[in-house]
Amino acid sequence: MSTTDRMGARVVPCLRLALLLLLVLGTPQSGVQGEDGLDFPEYDGVDRVVNVNAKNYKNIFKKYEVLALLYHEPPEDDKASQRQFEMEELILELAAQVLEDKGVGFGLVDSEKDAAVAKKLGLTELDSVYVFKGDEVIEYDGEFSADTLVEFLLDVLEDPVELIEGERELQAFENIEDEIKLIGYFKNKDSEHFKAYEDAAEEFHPYIPFFATFDSKVAKKLTLKMNEIDFYEAFMEEPVTIPDKPNSEEEIVRFVEEHRRSTLRKLKPESMYETWEDDMDGIHIVAFAEEADPDGYEFLEILKSVAQDNTDNPDLSIIWIDPDDFPLLVPYWEKTFDIDLSAPQIGVVNVTDADSIWMEMDNEEDLPSAEELEDWLEDVLEGEINTEDDDDDDDDEPQPLSPPPPRALLLLLSPPCRSRPPPLPGSDITAQPGGVRRRWAWAWAPRAEEAAAAAAEAAAAEEGAREEAPDAGQEPGDPEVPAP
Repeated sequence: MSTTDRMGARVVPCLRLALLLLLVLGTPQSGVQGEDGLDFPEYDGVDRVVNVNAKNYKNIFKKYEVLALLYHEPPEDDKASQRQFEMEELILELAAQVLEDKGVGFGLVDSEKDAAVAKKLGLTELDSVYVFKGDEVIEYDGEFSADTLVEFLLDVLEDPVELIEGERELQAFENIEDEIKLIGYFKNKDSEHFKAYEDAAEEFHPYIPFFATFDSKVAKKLTLKMNEIDFYEAFMEEPVTIPDKPNSEEEIVRFVEEHRRSTLRKLKPESMYETWEDDMDGIHIVAFAEEADPDGYEFLEILKSVAQDNTDNPDLSIIWIDPDDFPLLVPYWEKTFDIDLSAPQIGVVNVTDADSIWMEMDNEEDLPSAEELEDWLEDVLEGEINTEDDDDDDDDEPQPLSPPPPRALLLLLSPPCRSRPPPLPGSDITAQPGGVRRRWAWAWAPRAEEAAAAAAEAAAAEEGAREEAPDAGQEPGDPEVPAP
């Protein structure tokens, strides 16, 4: 994908919803389909997703340039679990069909039947998608939808370093502002310093784009010297030069790791969980703003200005969420946070229990100035504004959300870390480590009311079973229950 194409790929968030509807509801009948060239892919019924086991895994790895594996628990016997697993398989089948000519394969690894294979491949997080390319293993940290997964894998297929060779590509590079990017100036592809840069890029591919140029004119416009590497923080106009050039692979990787948390960063479907898990002491400062809306655009510009003025503050990091990127989550966010997302909002969210507090605007018609926003953020960082401010004094126990949100949304607002995150208060759902948050991301969101009713019914049934169960320990003859 060229630099220009990379820019165009960011302008199609609504395709995710369209593809989801086609996947679940089917394609339109003849007579209402789009013109040739705009037809969405339709599953052709051919099975391409392989069950990977000890007998076939070596041959499967030899067959594909890139292999995506879903590491899953065996589905339970109930109808809902079986249907859910079928829908997950269908997402993978559609993605496999679209990418068949690109040399991308898809497989399933059962955590019980194929535990030996999972151990050998280093699969640890249930319901996660692992992508294998050469010697690299990439854990997919985005929503589990066919179009987002396909877009991610197309990026995986590209080289980890993209070359800037002319004025148009340089302009496209400069237009990328909503993510971290690096660019280096080297003599040629055979340069040992370029090879070190390329090896470092593989460590972050495809989440962080690396660029390079061998053109002295391009380097001059970027004020780059030979073997120099510039690091651009998201939404920052001026770069930071990695010191002590020329840099080794280890030095580049270490610098990126230390600086990858931007002062202002955007929540994106393809990396949403990687961003959300990187909280600041259990909280996020979250800003909602629709970039396509005049007020949202104005507020985003204020956020950028504040971020640029405070980029040296390591304690400040704001997550910007464009509601247009996550239409299925908007009603839930509005209900949970008690906010109106038709207008820009900024607040503090506790990632453990989804408790939050939001900035009050003196005048709903006017947005806060950069100075007012800076003052509010300073109060947040000093602890004068926090999510406990609006709690009742006698509220010793966290209050359950009412009604309980669907499973996917619980997991989005709980800390999606590498260890097992706790469920929200009032929920009987235990989150699996890592990928369950991805697995349920799209499937439950459209049916929030049904999910809430099911959760309430399950909780009631569990309570009834608890009351009927005898209060006695395990009898000597009972089988042992394995530890979780």
